[in-house]
Amino acid sequence: METEEAAALNAGPPHGHVISSEKWRQTSLIRALKGGGVEILFEDELGAADFHLSNKSCVLYLSESDVIAGNSYKRRLVRFRNSSSRFQDVVLVERSRLSEQFFCALQRFVVFDLGLTLLPVGGQTEASQLIAQMVHGEGRENPFRRRSSSRLLDPLVLALVQQVPGVGRVKALTLLQRFSSIRRLCNATPAELEPIVGQASAQQIHNFFHRSSAAGS
Repeated sequence: METEEAAALNAGPPHGHVISSEKWRQTSLIRALKGGGVEILFEDELGAADFHLSNKSCVLYLSESDVIAGNSYKRRLVRFRNSSSRFQDVVLVERSRLSEQFFCALQRFVVFDLGLTLLPVGGQTEASQLIAQMVHGEGRENPFRRRSSSRLLDPLVLALVQQVPGVGRVKALTLLQRFSSIRRLCNATPAELEPIVGQASAQQIHNFFHRSSAAGS
């Protein structure tokens, strides 16, 4: 007979629930989720994911130690992206003083190469608050749901583009409306960018995106 957890996994978690990988059972993240009014179901086999949420999101969590240990996390991320699931894919990453030097390369890999949504968190407590917010806010439009060009206007992607020197909110919005995909923006030449943001900003944007290989070496 199918267990309650397996049935929920196949059908999707019910309202207000999270299906968690068994490995998280005794963690502070789970304790905080329960304290925030989220019901937890545990499952041994969630594939590459750590959590399935009732708002149709699927979450993978990278700890500080995962990030600083090297590039082995990339295989897990690719597996997560390639897993066949009707859930939306969100990556939570612990961003700390130790992991900060690796964050830019990781961010570009997750957002530009894999096309996933990345959310930096300070630790498990902050992650639990974010997950609880996603679960309890499911009645509203899911901001992490995959969309076509409109996905480029997600606040997270907008914030990433604003990290480019000389690019504020207005220029970031203009760029994301002009290019049909985040990959196209990343691969745009200075000549393509110049009519939109001007010569100086065009070169800054191009340099920012094309130094990623050097940052990851």
